[in-house]
Amino acid sequence: MNVLLSIKPEYAEKIFSGEKQYEYRRLIFKNRDISQVIVYASSPIKKVIGEFEIKKIFFDDIESLWNKTKYHSGISEENFFKYFLNKERGYAIKIGKFFKYEQPLCLKEKYGLMPPQSFAYIT
Repeated sequence: MNVLLSIKPEYAEKIFSGEKQYEYRRLIFKNRDISQVIVYASSPIKKVIGEFEIKKIFFDDIESLWNKTKYHSGISEENFFKYFLNKERGYAIKIGKFFKYEQPLCLKEKYGLMPPQSFAYIT
């Protein structure tokens, strides 16, 4: 089973350039057997553009999470703390091997899904 994550296009592109090595989440999927993430680039792209392997998932207080990941975050400190505003703890998914598709895929045609707010399981 894989998970589909909605990611803003600017951050999705940084994942596939290797600049962003962590994907941050306030909440995360409960199934911990997930090893692969399918990347849905949200508006204005609105396409499935690639996938990456999950190396590890960190769960920590926000300050510690930033200190562990900031050098490969692909996000500014300001935007990181804005994203986690009013949250005490958060998640950082360590990105392993990644693969960007040559042709982006239509989510509905490929998986029969509507864009998820945060994530969706894919079997």
